[in-house]
Formats: sequence, structure tokens, C-alpha cells
Amino acid sequence: MANKRVVVTGMGAVTPIGIGLESFWNALINGVNGVEMITHFDSSKFDTKFAAEVKNFNPENYLDRKSIRRLDPFARFALVSSEMAINDSGINLSSTDLNRFGVIYGSGIGGMETLQQQHWNFFQSKNPQSLSPFFIPMMISDIAAGQISIKFGLKGPNYATTSACATSSHAIADAFLWIQRGTADMMICGGSEAAITEIGVGGFTAMRALSTWNDRYKEASRPFDKDRNGFVMGEGAGTLILEEYEHAVNRNAKIYAELAGIGLTADAHHITAPAPGGEGAVRSMQNALQDAGLAPQVVDYINAHGTSTPLNDVNETNAIKTVFGKHAYELVVSSTKSMTGHLLGAAGGVEAIATVLSLYNGLIPPTINLTNPDPECDLNYSPLNATTKNIKVAISNTFGFGGHNASLVFKKVEL
Repeated sequence: MANKRVVVTGMGAVTPIGIGLESFWNALINGVNGVEMITHFDSSKFDTKFAAEVKNFNPENYLDRKSIRRLDPFARFALVSSEMAINDSGINLSSTDLNRFGVIYGSGIGGMETLQQQHWNFFQSKNPQSLSPFFIPMMISDIAAGQISIKFGLKGPNYATTSACATSSHAIADAFLWIQRGTADMMICGGSEAAITEIGVGGFTAMRALSTWNDRYKEASRPFDKDRNGFVMGEGAGTLILEEYEHAVNRNAKIYAELAGIGLTADAHHITAPAPGGEGAVRSMQNALQDAGLAPQVVDYINAHGTSTPLNDVNETNAIKTVFGKHAYELVVSSTKSMTGHLLGAAGGVEAIATVLSLYNGLIPPTINLTNPDPECDLNYSPLNATTKNIKVAISNTFGFGGHNASLVFKKVEL
């Protein structure tokens, strides 16, 4: 039996540059910078005092007060973006077989704010009675998937993925497989993260992963630029509705793009550094193209992992050159992290949405702050301004600590 085709029919985004699909997209193509000084806590003692926080997010605009009290911020982002995606898909849940509608939803860390607060409560009092009965169900990283299924009554496959910065892409890949093999008609997938807390920023600072340009924080997220010195933490959520092609056609759904192939590999090299030459990334992109049945020469755009760290940017560039040869200089690569910061486990979901919208609209977001390109990064990164291009095939890359690599190939449905 032939594999089922899988298409994207709904999306929802809660990001540092916009809440909602239209707001997010308009900010992306106009190069809006989401990086500001941290407001979530007093960062005066921290080496890094800035981040890409979600702005003007009032959970009371979306959730009831009881739910808000029992949800960590990462789960709030997940629920809100999921409801946006469902609404965008136009699906009528009351006439849908909910046993064949599942959720695969990830988070790299889970309820960091809840974890921090409950640790504080316990170690201040040394009394286990000080712990909230909602501590564990608010903190565990799978709870977003559980909460989404509860809210919308979805009874298909349900679990979370956790693979650092590749988390959301793994969730999307798993959802793709469940539909492709015929187990589900529709899947909600993506990821959420809300780790801009004292211990979150402190932990990444301790490992020297974050930029420390406190006096030039607006310029700090600068993928592929010679002057980059670390990534900028972001937060938010990106959610997609994947749907079996005939199911979508039969209900006259709006189809943004087809998810044609996935590539998942491991570096088997180092806990934080990518394999030399981007060897794992090479196989990830090659496997995704092979899965999609497409040649490298048909790819028009790559939404890069592009973290603004020297190791990632050079290795990803080298990996693209290895996979695409001369065509690497003809396609366009861009990093939307230059605007959103690095959303960690949510990055793959938000960047998959950016990739799909680029393909749908024929417009590639810029890599902002790319004013002094690294000589080793010599591809077309859509520097500073958006690029108009008729895109038929696009790839979204995400790579995570631990050597997790994921590449997703999207294409126009007529191919």
C-alpha cells in the first residue's frame, strides 16, 4: 500500500515578534527584531541581560483563570497556539473522528518556571508540605500534549518529544509518520518553550552559549556574521495541523504545503558541538530529500538552524555545500532566529511555520544583523531584507544538543 500524503492545513504561533499567524508573518518579512532587555526577572547580576521574550501576552485573553493557575507558561503558549492552528484549519471538531486526530507536542525543557519556583519553596522551608500538588503535572514536558488533547477531545496518538533544539521537528516528523501509515487523519504537532527564567538564563550563561552584547543587544542575534558570539534565548510556541491529503481535499481545506519528507540523524560526536563538517546535518538533509523523492537541485530555500554561534553556522554552511554542491550558491538560506532568538525546543515548530509561509507566499524572510559576513559563510542568506522567490521546495533544519538532527522537506502540493 502506498504511503498517505501529508499536508499542512493549519498553523498557530506565539512568538517574540508576534502573536498569531498574520502578526508573526508580517514581522518576519519586515525584519522586526524581537530581542529586548529581560523583563521576566531582575537580570542585573547576569552576564547576559537580554532575550527574545513573548510580548503583550495576556493569558486571560485566551484561557480562564483556573486554567492559568494550573499551567506553566510553556503549556499556556502551547494551548493558545494550538487553538489558533485549529481555528486556522477550519476543522469542525464536532463532525470529526476524534479517535483519528492525535497530538505529538514537545518541549526541550518543560515547566522551567514551575520547577524553579517549587525548588525555591522547598529549600526555603525544607518542608515537603510547601510543594504544590500541581508541581509535577505543571512541570513535566509531556503535559502540553496532554493538555491539548484534553481541551479539544483528541484521542489519537498522544505523546511528547524532547530532543533539545530539534524537539519540535521531531514532533512534526512523528506526526507525519502516523498520518503517512494511515493511523491518523489529522495531527496537532510542534513545540513550546518558556525557559527565560533565572536558572534557565543562568544555566546557558554558565556554559557560555549566550551572547553577552548587553550594550548592543539589538544586534546580538547575528547568524552567519563574523562578529557573532553566541545565541539569544527566545520563548514561544509553534503549532501545525498536519492532515492526510484526501481528508483535507474532501473537506475543502486550505492547503498551505505538503510535508514531503523527513530526515532524522545523530552526530554521535559531542554533547554540544556539531560533528566536524556538519556530517550529521549532511545525512539529515540527504535522508529528507531521499524520503521526499526529490533531487537537491529542486530545493529553492533552506530555513537554517542558524543559531548565531560560530560552530553551528560554519558547520551548517559546510553541510549545505556538501549536500547541494554548486546549487548551494543558487538557493537561498536564511535564519529567522536573527529576529526571534533561539526558541530552543519550540524552534522547529516556529521555523517550520516560517518555511511553509515562505513557500506559500513566495517570500523569504531576511537574516537581520548580517552586516559583516563570516568568510566561511559565503552563501546567500537573504541578508537584511526579504527575498522574493518562487519557491517550490523548501527545507527546515533543526539541530540539538546531544547531536540530534532533523530536516523537514516541504513542497507545493502540485508537485
